[in-house]
Amino acid sequence: MSFYDRFFNTPLLHGHRTPTAKIQLDAFDLKEHCQHILNKADVKIGGSRPWDMQVHDERFYARVLAEGSMGLGESYMDGWWDAEALDELFYRIFRAKLYEQSLTWRDGVSALKARIVNQQKISRAFQVGRHHYDLGNDLYKHMLDKQMIYSCGYWKNASTLDQAQEAKLELICRKLQLEPSMRLLDIGCGWGGMAAYAARNYGVEVVGITISKEQAQYARDHCRGLPVAIELKDYRELTGTFDRVVSIGMFEHVGHKNYRTFMEQQKSLLTSNGLALLHTIGRNKSGPTLDKWISRYIFPNSMLPSAKQITGAAEGLFVIEDWHNFGTDYDITLRHWFRNFDGSFERLPKAAYDERFYRMWKYYLLSCAGSFRSRRNQVWQIVLSPQGCLGGYQAPR
Repeated sequence: MSFYDRFFNTPLLHGHRTPTAKIQLDAFDLKEHCQHILNKADVKIGGSRPWDMQVHDERFYARVLAEGSMGLGESYMDGWWDAEALDELFYRIFRAKLYEQSLTWRDGVSALKARIVNQQKISRAFQVGRHHYDLGNDLYKHMLDKQMIYSCGYWKNASTLDQAQEAKLELICRKLQLEPSMRLLDIGCGWGGMAAYAARNYGVEVVGITISKEQAQYARDHCRGLPVAIELKDYRELTGTFDRVVSIGMFEHVGHKNYRTFMEQQKSLLTSNGLALLHTIGRNKSGPTLDKWISRYIFPNSMLPSAKQITGAAEGLFVIEDWHNFGTDYDITLRHWFRNFDGSFERLPKAAYDERFYRMWKYYLLSCAGSFRSRRNQVWQIVLSPQGCLGGYQAPR
């Protein structure tokens, strides 16, 4: 199918079908059409402001109109366009809700597939580990804080990334009301930062699980000498009994077809008077898929839950004791990650991390920063109890 066939038969960024007709559009017409769309976000092609787009290849216009977010991301990776402040550009795009008008027929096919197929079943659970978390510990050491925490920091009283991540870990421990000799399960333990912090500062015994071989090896080294066991396994394979369960930045890989299973598994692993804390990115509206560019290049088989999907999955299993939203803190966290990545990129091996990877990673970090700044995406910490805390639950902040 030619571009013109796709162009005139596909819902484009302006949100309606253009009637099929024998109209020949040149690059100027396509540029004008893109500019008309971007006017809603106060973005100018060739403008002088940091968030304005500078287009280096005239093929950009046809590509983004035909392919939506995939074309936008891939053309950036190919060097077809730039913006001095990508995060501010995407803040404006998301705040103007242009993404709601960028769906193509491919997005419809993806959504239908996600509704039918369990893309996060156990046989596929380790794909995101291999694709993303096993990229190389050298990359993440340069990008993250000293404890290697790959989730949103808590910036209420923090001024550095290290402070924000430690404040987040401390907040979680306090919300879970950890006490010495308790058993804590960390579902999606990453590089072991939470497990080490809880064991060292609260005297608890921790079992952490991850789907990344690189994370598992690093976490075992990081937690050596502490009462921490790190296992390479899926959450559905777990057995045992725990006083507390925590999941930080892992629920985004569970998938809507498995939300109920996840909640049932937590319930089966918790003591009757236990507590669970779910830390997850959330979206404002339910949907079965993630942005196609993010799915292909960053987090395969992943999706963001809505509040409706989470509460539906927990219904009849848990009492929701507390729901804390600090999503704008992720904007700050992501900008710190990019600053670290950008400042240390030249020290990374070029055989593994070339210029195209740099542009891909920059696009990922800063477009996500813009999404949280715009309030399109949220960060939720949700405290759950199997039977409800007698006398009530007082949540620290």
